[in-house]
Amino acid sequence: MLTAKQNLLETIKGGNPDRFVNQYEFMELIVEIPLMGAPTTPGKEGKDIWGVTIRWNEGQPGPFPVHGDEYTVLEDITQWKEIIKMPSVDYPDEAWTAAIEHANSVDRNEKFVTATYFGGVFERLHYLMGMENALMSFYEEPEAMKELIDFITQYELAYAKETIKHIKPDALFHHDDWGTQKSTFLSPEMFAEFIAPAYKKIYGYWKENGVEVVVHHADCYAATLVPSMIDMGIDIWQGCMTTNNVPELVKKYGGKISFMGDLDNGQLDKADWTVEEVAEHVKRACTSSGTLYYIPSMVMGGPESIYPGLYDAVSAEIDKINKR
Repeated sequence: MLTAKQNLLETIKGGNPDRFVNQYEFMELIVEIPLMGAPTTPGKEGKDIWGVTIRWNEGQPGPFPVHGDEYTVLEDITQWKEIIKMPSVDYPDEAWTAAIEHANSVDRNEKFVTATYFGGVFERLHYLMGMENALMSFYEEPEAMKELIDFITQYELAYAKETIKHIKPDALFHHDDWGTQKSTFLSPEMFAEFIAPAYKKIYGYWKENGVEVVVHHADCYAATLVPSMIDMGIDIWQGCMTTNNVPELVKKYGGKISFMGDLDNGQLDKADWTVEEVAEHVKRACTSSGTLYYIPSMVMGGPESIYPGLYDAVSAEIDKINKR
């Protein structure tokens, strides 16, 4: 029987996996990296390392930036150089102790030691500016936006350098949501002009320094961005919702990129979820896409669910299919 790591590589390389990859089983996420700084529990509020107020309201699936006159960090993109300061990555060695111990505890033959990054380039823009200001600025001040994107990219590269030095990851799990359930925030052409070049630098650096697999989380519609994802160096798009027509994406792009998702939290992650409903969705997803270039998974950006027990129930149904 292949290890979780071996089975993942067979799946995404078009080899001979002996079962479906079961959600996040192949990644050991190192979440103790000391470079993010934002509330991580419901009911909390605070500022992240960029000065953005982050609030996690009770009953919400995660933390969100707060905007308005007293909260928005950057109102005018043309003033970004005067307002935005580069966060420091110069942390003492002892701040890395927990991350290093976690990484060292992993059997790298069984799982990928996986670096994590939450809130990528596009999200950082609208965290700083608010969504409306950010989207308008792509049209009204494109050169200033490119400058700010490059500034954010330089921070990501510094983050990568420190993380690689301390935990030597085999994989990267990187968040950046690029759309709603039905459409992308940017056209494919605008995305390719503004966002893709930044990620080619970022993901290129990780891969040049020992990372074998890049997993990008975007739980949204982004089917029209897949060519850019391939160009950027993404190996697995995690979070691909059913609105993307995942089986068609597997047929069209399998071998160039793999897809992890097709089990929507919006449909399953609810107070009255049932084992029968979970089984139906898992069977549909697995039957439709097959084992190559596809990983059945909830689209949420981590091995968890809002309502207790659901994530484990999905894993159990995937196990049943694997045994059959």
